[in-house]
Amino acid sequence: MATEAKRPKVDEGSELSPLENFLRWCCRVGLVLSNKVYVSKEGTVAEYGMLAKDNIEEGEVLFTIPRSALLHQGTTKVSALLEKEKSSLESSSGWVPLLLTLLYEHTSSESHWKPYLSLWTDFKTLDHPMFWSNEERGRLLRGTGIPEAVDTDLANIRREYTDVVLPFIIQHSDFWNPNTHTLDLYTQLVAFVMAYSFQEPQEEDDDEDEDEEEEKAPNPPMMVPMADMLNHVSNHNANLEFTPDSLKMVCVRPIHKGEEVFNTYGQMANWQLLHMYGFTEPYPSNINDTADIPITNLYKVVRQGIQSDLDQQLVEEQWEMLCQMMQEKGAFVFGKQGCLTDSELHTALKVLCMSKEEFSDFKENEGWEEDDEEEEKISLAFSNEGLPGLKASWKWLIHEAARITLRSYEDGEEGEKIRDGDQALIEDKAALAGLSRRQQNALQVKFGQRSILHRLMELTKP
Repeated sequence: MATEAKRPKVDEGSELSPLENFLRWCCRVGLVLSNKVYVSKEGTVAEYGMLAKDNIEEGEVLFTIPRSALLHQGTTKVSALLEKEKSSLESSSGWVPLLLTLLYEHTSSESHWKPYLSLWTDFKTLDHPMFWSNEERGRLLRGTGIPEAVDTDLANIRREYTDVVLPFIIQHSDFWNPNTHTLDLYTQLVAFVMAYSFQEPQEEDDDEDEDEEEEKAPNPPMMVPMADMLNHVSNHNANLEFTPDSLKMVCVRPIHKGEEVFNTYGQMANWQLLHMYGFTEPYPSNINDTADIPITNLYKVVRQGIQSDLDQQLVEEQWEMLCQMMQEKGAFVFGKQGCLTDSELHTALKVLCMSKEEFSDFKENEGWEEDDEEEEKISLAFSNEGLPGLKASWKWLIHEAARITLRSYEDGEEGEKIRDGDQALIEDKAALAGLSRRQQNALQVKFGQRSILHRLMELTKP
């Protein structure tokens, strides 16, 4: 049974900690906390977390947050202005209204959410790779895809701030100040939203015909006090549920006294967790870990087998058509159980391995259609169980593309030795503890990805 959060006892005259202030604020705004859990900075995997005081059964509500306590562009003091000017705040991210909300509320001494936002006084606990130096990102995360993703993020953030946010701030100087609400603070708040915000799922409309239903834009992100105190693991034990009046964190499997309560941020590979949240799950606990093979690596392998100008011309035509078919698909994704983008990989292998006659027929017929039964066969064929049974030519292409991808992690040909050394380091707790936090996270990402690629090479070897 959920009960209201108890106000912490504090000696008269003593100063409340940020956490104690936050818990008192939770009481004032009507957030109901079960007496079976408590928030702590000790005994958790990150700076803050939630622990069980008692055994908790599946289905029990851990806390309930009224919608009035959520922080977003509809609840902030400047909500009317943001609504009035929303057409000028459109951007590719869709986050500008929330970020302007946070810029205002974070720096306002009279903010209703001050006790909540004071938990992150200067956002120095955020350690996303976007805050690492270029040299450190390149050295520690080479080959993972993270440096490239961060470069894109930083360019987009800078453009969004310069083109959309700064003109708005200057125009409304009674609420914002460009000397206070700088690009640096804006970037920190982007990381804060990446790591701590929630998006409410779109409601399914049963009345709409599936064929006519247009894809709805996702709901904008919002800050959910208390829910964002919970840390993530893929094998989580709690889940956030949305109702018309409130949000509820519900236990989804039994939690024993003393255990940490974990939410899930979704099915996230370690590279995604580090990129968006600034942490990783230790190997091998992340069941959602993945490794990418860039589609261009498949092309490089095919080019290695070219023996004549006619072969060259055919490969170039096949590649050009494949790029048109794949559009924005830049990589094939492999998980611990096989290929997660099996249809795309099947298409690429089929096109790149066609003879001149087969490719000519393929162009004339404008491709092919596959029914549901065929899609099931493809999924099985590109699972760990099915990969060894693929055509020899297909296995060779996958095998060599994985080899090229592995080489991208380090200079030289010492990948196997590096992987063995990393495994020894991961298994040696004392040595692992001697690494910096960034080194540990980079190691978890790279070792997890390399392990998937090595396994793939084993399954596709001649």
